[in-house]
Amino acid sequence: MLQHLRVQNFAIISDLSLDFAPGLNVFSGETGAGKSIVIEALGFVLGARGDVDAIKDGAEKMTVSAVFSSADLPEELRREYQIAGDVFTLKRELDRKGKSKAAADGHPVTVSALARLGRALVDFHGQHDHQSLLHSSVHLMLLDKFAGHENLVQKTETAYRQRQAAQAKLDAARMSAQEKEQLLDMSQYQLKEIEDINPSADEDFQLEQTLPKMKHAGRLLEMAQEAYYELYEAEDAASSRTAKALREVQNMAALDENLTNLAQDLNSALLTLEDAASTLASYKDDINLEPDALDRMLLRHEKIKRLKAKYGPEISDVLNTARALREKIDQLQHGEEHEQELLKELEQSQKQLLKLSGELHEKRMSAARRLSARITEEIRPLGFNAVKFSVAVEMDEENPGPTGADKVEFLFSPNPGQALRPLKNIASGGEISRVMLGLKTVLAPTVPVMVFDEVDAGIGGETGHLVGQKLHAAAQGRQVLCVTHLAQVAAQADQNFHVSKKASKTATEVSISALQPPELAAEIARMLGGGGKNSAAFSHAQELLKDAQRL
Repeated sequence: MLQHLRVQNFAIISDLSLDFAPGLNVFSGETGAGKSIVIEALGFVLGARGDVDAIKDGAEKMTVSAVFSSADLPEELRREYQIAGDVFTLKRELDRKGKSKAAADGHPVTVSALARLGRALVDFHGQHDHQSLLHSSVHLMLLDKFAGHENLVQKTETAYRQRQAAQAKLDAARMSAQEKEQLLDMSQYQLKEIEDINPSADEDFQLEQTLPKMKHAGRLLEMAQEAYYELYEAEDAASSRTAKALREVQNMAALDENLTNLAQDLNSALLTLEDAASTLASYKDDINLEPDALDRMLLRHEKIKRLKAKYGPEISDVLNTARALREKIDQLQHGEEHEQELLKELEQSQKQLLKLSGELHEKRMSAARRLSARITEEIRPLGFNAVKFSVAVEMDEENPGPTGADKVEFLFSPNPGQALRPLKNIASGGEISRVMLGLKTVLAPTVPVMVFDEVDAGIGGETGHLVGQKLHAAAQGRQVLCVTHLAQVAAQADQNFHVSKKASKTATEVSISALQPPELAAEIARMLGGGGKNSAAFSHAQELLKDAQRL
């Protein structure tokens, strides 16, 4: 569960802290008030792309931290990221120079690590996901996620890559001498460019951790020497004074045993001071004041940045490119000698790809029947009394790809007597929203937090009431965060937040407050069209809250 979120200098938020409840948490407010900014901030701290333009005007950096229950993380992730307590904090900063810092429970991590943790914690559904549901490639991904056969999908992709590599080797062997020479020269040049620098994994991350110490080496050495002197070398050094006090208290304890614990505390303090002095001694001895050391490190950092820009974006991509180039060079130099072997390798890899694609097709057909039934069951109560939903799987054996040989299409019929047709050809915006809600409910049962940014777009009335009930049901046993403009959805929440925006001549600021019962009815009434306590809107708001058992 997401327990706490703090957002600083993000977009039009200066400093905002929010505590979340279990169940359904709803954000409401006027159009344009900034309801989605909190969702964007949560995405940022969970590894989404950061944009320096999102830093609040006048600030040098933006910071977002989120506190989660550690019980929500798989055991292997808790071990990997040294998370031991009942809760842990993820934190991310981005400054105007584009430099990002991230931490998991106080330990520095990469942004990709935040994204990995985020995928285990939160499932996001933003407004753009409505449109993504119209693409068949997304249908294939969702079906595979539901089926849970990731290992087979990975094996199929590996087989496809092997088939492609075998084809490339054969093509290289059959290439003209001039083409081969040109490609060989280019590949050797690129490989030499990488090998001359020879980066190691995560070297850029290590350099970014070390450079600040190098830049301030002189000052750090001066302060470390002074601290060491005060602790250990001065005539009245802290350790010396503590040792004298310890001897006196030990003598006192020999006469009064009530002072034994105090003597033990002083002894521990002395050991701690000696350990600190030893650490400072090692630290100052390790500081490198060699004049050229910083220049060499800065030059090294710049070279690695250029490599990443050309072959990255990450060092792992650069190293993978080097491996691929070595293989290509070997193929170009020795391909003709092994053409028959290459033909055999291509035939075997094609056979393996077709075999795995066939296995994947059978599993997808079975999963498609189950998913069709589950989605129909989920969306029928959302105003689709005669809905038909089907997942069509069609295999093209002649053209297998990295995901196998299947094309997947979601078919949909919202009305009686209407034939099943592709979802992209028939569904309205409101229907897409409800289908997506059904999909998310089915496909994300193990994710502790689900986020919906205006999942109720394009709907209202009784259907909005049904969607609110579905969101409340989906929040049982997990946590749901939802941005909404519908009173029927807001009334079903376990915790409501009101978002408002204040503008002056020089600045705009977002304010978010948790609503208590007296304020909640007024907010629901505002969403229904406004009016005071004696208005029809206020009476309707109370009815909605009573129906949701919140009054």
